Formats: sequence, structure tokens, C-alpha cells
Amino acid sequence: MKRTQMISRRSFLQAAAAAAAACSALALTGCGSASPASSASAASGEASGTVYKVGVVNYVDDASLNQIVASLEARLDEAGAERGVTFNYADYYSNAQADQSNLNQIGADLVADDVDVIVAVATPSASTMLAAVEDTDIPVIYSAVTDPVGAGFDGLPNITGTSDALNTEAIMNLILSINPDLDQLGLLYDLGQDSSTQAIADAKAFCDAHGISYIEKNGTNTAEVQMAVEALAASGVKVVFTPTDNTIMTAELAIYETMIEAGIQHFTGADSFALNGAFVGYGVDYVQLGEATADMVVELLCDGKTVADLPYRTFDNGTATINTETCAALGLDLETVETAFEPYCTAIEELVTAEEFE
Repeated sequence: MKRTQMISRRSFLQAAAAAAAACSALALTGCGSASPASSASAASGEASGTVYKVGVVNYVDDASLNQIVASLEARLDEAGAERGVTFNYADYYSNAQADQSNLNQIGADLVADDVDVIVAVATPSASTMLAAVEDTDIPVIYSAVTDPVGAGFDGLPNITGTSDALNTEAIMNLILSINPDLDQLGLLYDLGQDSSTQAIADAKAFCDAHGISYIEKNGTNTAEVQMAVEALAASGVKVVFTPTDNTIMTAELAIYETMIEAGIQHFTGADSFALNGAFVGYGVDYVQLGEATADMVVELLCDGKTVADLPYRTFDNGTATINTETCAALGLDLETVETAFEPYCTAIEELVTAEEFE
């Protein structure tokens, strides 16, 4: 069992960049679209002058998605320096702020800009960008799409990417490890978030199989989520589950204190929830997710790969991240919690509440 303190995103990316640069020196050659002369100059570390236009569409500001974008950009910078090319994402980055009309306009603009690839972060972004590139040859690479098959992306000729699919049963086991007599579970999510659909269905099935009742509360924005949490607190529920739901993630800083005051343990589907005050986050490392997404961009643009050569990728869900401040505020002993968690995860990390990964 690995137990670590959470390092900062900046430190992680610096270390990852150094390690990946060393690997790239052995594994990477010049970009397939460059001329032989350009490839030779790239291999020698000289700029080939090739510039790729990379559209990046973030669905909304939240710690998880912003973390993906930051690690994606760092990885592209690193790969570009190694290969002697430029991945220009800075001129083609947009944040839709969870607004569908914004997404539609962003898609139209990126097609008009004739970008070489669009990176779409989260399912709504991916769906809209897929529609936008219809009748073009622009590929879409998504990140943080929880259910690519359910979203209808799997097998399509012009879209692939990385999935943050959640192992819901593992989180349920964590919950029961410290609440063995649990008889009611709160489910907090946004009905409109595709990322929540399968995980909530899995959580309900788990509860049914274990004789646990559940109470559902929903919200589509921070104000509604706050009211949903107040309703959960009034119901007397003591444990709440939220999957990788962007709406709840965005609202976490506004709700975690209410949960603590009500004695509610909030178990969630990503470490970024815990950073913003939730008791536990369990799931995908979003730095790793962003880096893997960038790697797919490089393979597509530089290595002559096609979307068909790059099936979507999933990742191990083995790390439980505990907010130690919240743990203490809930009256729980950290060592006891970690000991209980050990059989159900491959690593345990600790952090304290902050507004952003730094």
C-alpha cells in the first residue's frame, strides 16, 4: 500500500516533463508530416518550422478539467520542443463555461480556423465538436468522457480520446469499510451530466444488492446544488456519493462546509473534489489523463496514426485521496480511515482544502 502526500501540479508536471523528455529522446522521431530535411532538423533539436493548430475546448472551469488542460498543454510543449515543431493551442483555446450556445460558436470558429485537431474536454464538449466537424476531415480527441460507448463515440471514424470511467463499486467498498452498518446513502449529481449516468446506476444497483436505501438530490448550477445539499442534510443522511460530475465539482467549494456541519461524509469520483473540501476523492489521475490525451494528439499529427489506430484509453482507478482537514472536522481518525481503505485501493494520498491545483 502506497501512502503519499499530494504534490503540487506544477511540481508534478516539471518532474513528468523531465522524465518524458528523457524517454522521448529514445523513442520519438521527427513528425511524419514534416519533410525529410525537417525531420532531420527536428531530430537534431533545431526547429523545423512546422506549426500545428490545436483547438482546445474546455467545458467549464473546475479543478479537474483545468488540471487536464494544464497537463495537456505542458505535454504538448514538451513534445514540440523534442520534435522541433510547434503545437499552437494558445490561439485556439476556449472555455464554454457550461453554455451550449458557447460550445456551438466555439465549434464553428475552430472549423473556420481550419485547425488540425480539436481536443474536447468533457462529454458535452466532445459531442458538440463532433457535430461541428461533420463534413470536414478535422479529427476530435476527447478527454474526460466517462462513457464513450454510451455517448456514441466508440467506432466512429473521426473521434477518439481518453476516458475517466469510474469504478463505482470500489468507492462503495470504501464507504462500507468505515460505515459497515450504513442503511441509507445520499446521491448528489446533475441529471444532465452524462458523466454521472452510469455511475449513479451502478451505485443504485450496489445499494439494492446490499439492502441500502438511497435518497437522490440534483442540481444544474451551484445555487441548486446548495439547496440539494441542504435537503440532504435535513434528511439526516450521513454519507453522500457524487461521481465525476462537473456541476457538483464546480459547486464543491460552496457546499463542503455545509456537509461538514451536518456530519456528512462526501465520497466523490476525483481527487479534485477532495482538494475543494470533499472528504474523499477516488479515481483517475487527471494529470495523467491530460498527458495521455496530448500523447494521442502527437501520435495523430506526427506519427502518421489515424483515429482507427488509436482506440479510446481508460485508466486505473486505484487512488483514494483524503482531505485531512475534512476528515478531522468530521471527527474521524485519519489512521483508522486509511487502514480501513487499504484493501480497496492501490494508493492513498492526503491533501488539504484549496481553491485550485497549483
